[in-house]
Amino acid sequence: MKISIFGLGYVGCVTAACLANEGHKVAGVDVNQVKVNLINSGKSPIVEPGLDTIISEVVRNGNLTVGTDASAAVLESDISLVCVGTPSNTNGNLNYMYVENVCRHIGTAMHSTTKYHVVVIRSTVLPGTVEEKLIPILEGCSNKRAGIDFGVCMNPEFLREGTAIKDFYHPGMVVIGELDEKSGEMAQELYKNIDAPFVRTSIKIAEMVKYTCNAFHALKVVFSNEIGSLCKAQGIDGQKVMETFMLDQQLNISPKYLMPGFAFGGSCLPKDVRAMAYRAKEVDVESPLLNSILPSNHLHIQKAINMIEQTGKKEIGILGLSFKPNTDDLRESPAVVVVETLLGRGYHVHVYDEKLELSNLVGANKLFLEKEIPHIANLLYDSVDEIMNLSDVIVVTNSSGVYQEAVAQVNRDKILIDLVGAVKESSKLVDEYIGICW
Repeated sequence: MKISIFGLGYVGCVTAACLANEGHKVAGVDVNQVKVNLINSGKSPIVEPGLDTIISEVVRNGNLTVGTDASAAVLESDISLVCVGTPSNTNGNLNYMYVENVCRHIGTAMHSTTKYHVVVIRSTVLPGTVEEKLIPILEGCSNKRAGIDFGVCMNPEFLREGTAIKDFYHPGMVVIGELDEKSGEMAQELYKNIDAPFVRTSIKIAEMVKYTCNAFHALKVVFSNEIGSLCKAQGIDGQKVMETFMLDQQLNISPKYLMPGFAFGGSCLPKDVRAMAYRAKEVDVESPLLNSILPSNHLHIQKAINMIEQTGKKEIGILGLSFKPNTDDLRESPAVVVVETLLGRGYHVHVYDEKLELSNLVGANKLFLEKEIPHIANLLYDSVDEIMNLSDVIVVTNSSGVYQEAVAQVNRDKILIDLVGAVKESSKLVDEYIGICW
């Protein structure tokens, strides 16, 4: 392919070198003449293991040339990759000046050609930026229509300094957010020799995935350091604790608990997080991340309550009272909080839980029911059909198959609120479907 790459900083330089090394013809563009001169002499302008060798070879064989003429680079290529920086403003928002300027240059160049061209944004930008800021610039400067006369994709990079070349050739995934299928096909062609999972999705999802990855990486560092600090204050080796923690790849290092849905509850997680936060205070260790877990969980419960209240209906059916499917454990169940709050605000609440039989409750679970929520027993129904008939709003709190089957038969005029994503397929069956995180 004939490729132009705008911005020869860390991402652009590595991407240009690796694509040229794959046999593509790459034209790099940068406003910094020092960078241009270094690369044209076969040297890397950044420190990255192995990059000097690749640049020297691809410049020698003619697969990589660099300059400052944006228009020429666009006109001589089929696809342009935008890799310029998006630094932070003082308020935390991004400075889009560089990426917007590049789009103006690309759009102006496309104005003078009838050739179909694809613009791929590699720069890290917040969701909505490509469609709301950059595409209008490209269309205005080119006098062409995105998705018809030219293509647009979002292709976030996942390159780490120090291992960038390895990361390019062996990524965990390649994500392409496409405006249309033709754009996505051309973008995917860039990586035809890369062995990795390919995700073709919407532009906004691709934009958000990049931020989600980086936020999670940052979260892991902070979490590990807070655990380490708490361990040290108790005379425990924090690294040994985390080494043991990582041995569990069924729950700890796994996809478990990473799907957006309802809040957590039960007899373990709330209690143990609370105890850890208390111990941190006892040993004078600041733990803002640990301290934020329970308040954040409570806010998510409140979000569900707000969604129900915003329907303006009073007859509310709750499918699932325990904190997760296949259990009758009501202790610290977020569904219980929802029910109690709605009752206190004058709503008529009808509850069905397939696993909850009051006569079979024993031990701590029975004591919790009798002491904390004895009034909820009067709201329980024996049949899911009764709930469906009595309620204007159906709230699904867990992924039980019984609830999925019941919702599949729901009347069209019901409002369906899905807190776990279990009944997405039923969204077409009702006039109003509301998901808590989708």
